[in-house]
Amino acid sequence: MVIKRIGFIGIGVMGASMATHLLEAGYQLTVFNRTKDKADALIEKGARWADTPAELAAESDVVISIVGYPEDVEQVYFGEKGILSTKQGGYVIDMTTSSPKLAQKLYEEAKKKGIAALDAPVSGGDIGARNGSLVIMVGGDRAAFDTVKPIFEIIGRTIRYFGPAGSGQYTKMANQVAIASTMLGVCEAIAFAEKAGLDTTEVLETISGGAAGSWSLSNLAPRMIRGDDSPGFFIKHFIKDMRIALDAAEEMHLDLPGLSLAKRLYDEIAARGLEDCGTQALIHWYLKHQ
Repeated sequence: MVIKRIGFIGIGVMGASMATHLLEAGYQLTVFNRTKDKADALIEKGARWADTPAELAAESDVVISIVGYPEDVEQVYFGEKGILSTKQGGYVIDMTTSSPKLAQKLYEEAKKKGIAALDAPVSGGDIGARNGSLVIMVGGDRAAFDTVKPIFEIIGRTIRYFGPAGSGQYTKMANQVAIASTMLGVCEAIAFAEKAGLDTTEVLETISGGAAGSWSLSNLAPRMIRGDDSPGFFIKHFIKDMRIALDAAEEMHLDLPGLSLAKRLYDEIAARGLEDCGTQALIHWYLKHQ
């Protein structure tokens, strides 16, 4: 199958850049988003607008979705005017960070219609989306992965296949577990440096090149120091991810105290009205408690 037509659902902080890369790569792009004006820039560049996910799916060889929550995935795929109500054959790729069980359900339901479904959540935030350097973690059938890999290579730099449906989501959960505790460490390092009377920027530049170095330290700590809470990844979505990871850990009888603590602190600052800020806004919990 020659893939020429891609449908893209979810023109958000990351989705807008991802869809732009695909359009610029020469694919015929059809887009859908709950808020149409977020797709205006893509439409001006040549993308076609679809009024429903069903309409988009009917004219696409591959459908890619990256929406907010598992319930949004349910609606987009299984709703009355959802993707599976019209699509027959081809491929669907859900890049939302969602439940592994939902990924498995989508795989089975899509298979009944001759559709190959992949779960392919991403990591890298707004920066990775803009630069086309996302990390993409994929579950589903290997043959489907091999067919659509050229699409992944347009929007990502590190692309890995992990196994059957749900494997991509499980891998993303491992990623979020690592990030959650790392964010605690980054915030605590900055709070500690400030309390000691040090130049936090100089401290950051120094320790980023050593054993403490991490993506969060290099990319999000500078935003913390500047007081920039703009979202590369929303706190409300990170809380969702942590909840999914904790539920999965409970099913596996695995205790994750670092993740539990991180979620509690994020819940507290979300309750203070910061849920639409970027994850780096966790620093406000520490500033409040100095």
